[in-house]
Amino acid sequence: MIHSLEETIAAVCSPPGGAARGIVRLSGPGVIDCLKRVFRSEPDQRAHGATRSLPEAGPLGPAAQLPLPRRATVVDGSIQLDGHGRRLPCELYLWPAGKSYTGQMTAEIHTLGSPPLLEALLQRLFQAGARLAEPGEFTLRAFLCNRIDLTQAEAVLGVIDAATPRQFQVALNQLAGGLARPLRRLRDCLLDLLADLEAGLDFADEDLELLGPGQIQRQLAEAAETVAALRDQMARRGVASPTSRVAIIGWPNTGKSSLFNALLGRAGAIVSDQAGTTRDYLTAELDLDGVRVVLVDTAGVEPASRLDPVTGAAQAAGAEQAATAQLRLLCIDSTRPLNGWERAELRLRQADRLIVLTKCDLPPGTDFQGPAVATSSLTGHGLQSLWGRIREAAVLASGPQADVVAATARRCTHSLRLAAACLDRAAALAREGGADELVASEIRVALDELGQVVGAVYTEDLLDRVFSRFCIGK
Repeated sequence: MIHSLEETIAAVCSPPGGAARGIVRLSGPGVIDCLKRVFRSEPDQRAHGATRSLPEAGPLGPAAQLPLPRRATVVDGSIQLDGHGRRLPCELYLWPAGKSYTGQMTAEIHTLGSPPLLEALLQRLFQAGARLAEPGEFTLRAFLCNRIDLTQAEAVLGVIDAATPRQFQVALNQLAGGLARPLRRLRDCLLDLLADLEAGLDFADEDLELLGPGQIQRQLAEAAETVAALRDQMARRGVASPTSRVAIIGWPNTGKSSLFNALLGRAGAIVSDQAGTTRDYLTAELDLDGVRVVLVDTAGVEPASRLDPVTGAAQAAGAEQAATAQLRLLCIDSTRPLNGWERAELRLRQADRLIVLTKCDLPPGTDFQGPAVATSSLTGHGLQSLWGRIREAAVLASGPQADVVAATARRCTHSLRLAAACLDRAAALAREGGADELVASEIRVALDELGQVVGAVYTEDLLDRVFSRFCIGK
């Protein structure tokens, strides 16, 4: 639901929980009037970066006047909270309309990060005329005031939700206009083309040709290439997986669980000299310099003749995990010769498998010959090399790196597909010498679809879906 931009909104915008500093944000035309009722500047304090100081207040009364700042301003002061004997010290940050995040007059009150104090401060601001902001309403106002487009608004959420450095960087690039700029240029070019076509139609009786057929075809081809590149970005985001699954497999007692623990850097699986300790599979997330993988420790492979119902279920679960993994680490015990199952497994050439020699701190006894990563879970030997190999495999398995945040890819794929179809039809009409009215009609529809991507064309339901995913205060 889109609320009136004439209302002044307030919310805690610092993370939940106690901290040394907490922040309450306000935005709207009534920010100054609201602050006049609650904020008092400290005597003999000047506004940092301002051309004049704020008026001082008496010991009990609020400041007589708060001037509208002409640039970003910081003022030391305090606020009297209901039910608290002492005033709450704070710093007041002010941004004038047109120069703030929301595009409106905006303020932030920085004070102690105690949740009860911040809640009391909010209640004081509500009494002074503000209301609680809805989820994402600050960013919604930035969009409605043309400070950002819809792709940049979704990038704000991408920054908040980023789980890896790569996702964080993609969101920052999109927030800085990495997607908005090519879309803006594309729409400007199509608008210019549409204006020339419609001008030619308006002056058809005067035999004026503003654009030749070759120019129209060339501009449509360039626009189609841009849309195709944007669709490719969205498609890469759609297929890329945030995590890859890496399954550790092998014969019982080959050091799988020890390797699992060593890669995690902590004890996640029970380790024992007794074979078959792992009866089920264990999973844990591993962050390899920004690449996240799910590490799976599976039960050791055993002959069917030795399986009881419980062991059989564990074997089936392990086989399923290995089948769905993007990479399988086949553990070979370096202290003993290969057995029949291992020889049969090694004869299978599999691109998604990596051979890992375990227990390499002990005297060698294996007859295995071939490429492998030699490791010791006890000494850490070879683990760094194994981390690197897993990371490389995970990057390859995840497909091409995405250049847009997930929310934008999900929302925009359909609109870009329709825009591409319209441009293809317009280009075909232009090549065949079709009427300019039909070419212009296809361009208009393409512009409408691109307008939905950036938010130039939107419905209240669309904005509700986008901004309802934000937390309050953003």
